[in-house]
Amino acid sequence: MEEKKLNFLEEIIEKDLAEGKIDSIMTRFPPEPNGYLHLGHAKSICLNFGLAQKYGGKTNLRYDDTNPVKEDVEYVDSIKEDIKWLGFQWDKELYASDYFDQLYQWAEDLIRRGLAYVDDQTQEEIRAGRGTIDTPGTDSPFRNRSVEENLRLFREMRDGKYADGEKVLRAKIDMAHPNMMFRDPLLYRIKHASHHRTGDKWCIYPMYDYTHGQCDSIEHITHSICTLEFDVHRPLYDWFIETLGIYPSHQYEFARLNLTYTLMSKRKLLELVQKQIVSGWDDPRMPTLCGVRRRGYTAEALKMFCDKIGVSKRDQLMDIQLLEWCVRQDLNARSNRYMVVQDPVKVTITNWPEGKVEWFDCPLNPAEPEGATRKVPFTGELLIEKADFMEDAPKKFFRLKPDGEVRLKYTYIIKCNEVIKDAEGNVVELKCTYDPTTRPGGDPSQWRSVKGTIHWVSTAFAKELELRNYDRLFTLADMSQVPEDKDYKDFLNPESLTLAKGYSEPALLEDKSGIAVQFERTGYYFLDKDSTPEHPIFNKTVALKDSYKVE
Repeated sequence: MEEKKLNFLEEIIEKDLAEGKIDSIMTRFPPEPNGYLHLGHAKSICLNFGLAQKYGGKTNLRYDDTNPVKEDVEYVDSIKEDIKWLGFQWDKELYASDYFDQLYQWAEDLIRRGLAYVDDQTQEEIRAGRGTIDTPGTDSPFRNRSVEENLRLFREMRDGKYADGEKVLRAKIDMAHPNMMFRDPLLYRIKHASHHRTGDKWCIYPMYDYTHGQCDSIEHITHSICTLEFDVHRPLYDWFIETLGIYPSHQYEFARLNLTYTLMSKRKLLELVQKQIVSGWDDPRMPTLCGVRRRGYTAEALKMFCDKIGVSKRDQLMDIQLLEWCVRQDLNARSNRYMVVQDPVKVTITNWPEGKVEWFDCPLNPAEPEGATRKVPFTGELLIEKADFMEDAPKKFFRLKPDGEVRLKYTYIIKCNEVIKDAEGNVVELKCTYDPTTRPGGDPSQWRSVKGTIHWVSTAFAKELELRNYDRLFTLADMSQVPEDKDYKDFLNPESLTLAKGYSEPALLEDKSGIAVQFERTGYYFLDKDSTPEHPIFNKTVALKDSYKVE
């Protein structure tokens, strides 16, 4: 078997280890607790934790909790649950807020060295003063305040003397720098808001660019792995570390996950929840990890998907069918099988002894023919799919038709002798006879076969189900290409959820596997959390087959 080629991050790590730059690898996963994790985060989780595992290192979970207005303990807890569900365990649970005191001291140090100042300009004035890519910025009128005045004002900011937005602390670097990130970036802003961990201790909070690298440095993160949009931030990341003279963590960027028919914007996902366009963060149509988990996607399938798409430095739009293929591959190998009829027509077996019930031992998974089985009851009145019967059938229709034969899966061959219709001409019942010599495992000398095999359930034992059939949430393949005159919500798929009724064999409701099951000949379905014993609800995870080809 050909050895798998290293990705560029693995090459960097192996080189650093070989040259003795580091003794061991230390990574971190740094989510902001302002929403639920989505599929894009799954790629980052698998990358950060996976690299550390491969090279015998460790990974910290560090919450980027520097904006108390948008953050909540609900999100903190959900992030931990999602990481554990994916099968990873962090070394230390840390928070940017753990370092607020140290970050503040470093800010004062920058002020003393003439490298930071308090600015009274408004947000709009600061933005205008930054200039453009083609034109340099202009100095703030407050840029040359004395060290003493800046220290006094910054401490007054900390002590709550000023209102939100009245002042900010900025680094003093270069207003004409070609990288606009260096044009006196903001270090602190005033926010009179209670923090989920520090309460009301602080009313000033550090900005991301000032916080991230220093947190990495404190934790001795060897490889700080970010998505590609942060590559322009890296020089500033390095500037703070070098200027403060602290542990030299370094940032590396990879392409984020973009998926067809999917949005990964937390802001837009939050809007879908708040406007009740979806039922919540864990709506099975959402790309959140709790959403796809509720739909029936497995952690193993997501990790397979992340491995398939690989790690690159170039943004690309991945086909959602690859993700669905991975889900199907994983479930096909592991899920239990059951028969469920969704659009039924009654079949009466006229030569079946009245009141007789015959129980068949049927495999739970054909991949394990000697494995576990379930008991399926067979009686004289059954339900089959309407689509499995055709009155005027074409030549190559191998399911049930008048005077035609078909095998009922796991059991006998039946023949349709009579079609009963209602006053409108709709087929409501099929009267059939069964051939008792065609029971599987019977006398080999009497065995015969037919081309068609269909699924069925016994009417007397059928369990009624609510089926929630989910499709893609959006109709536009590339949601980053929404036209300027349109809103992203204009592309919501009105058929993203359809409700149906199903009738299952009784063993389905005794399934304790904890993963999606296969409705034979139909698709994979997962028991929803809203289910009760009296009202079972199943979410469609993925169709049984697809034309998608994996390269």
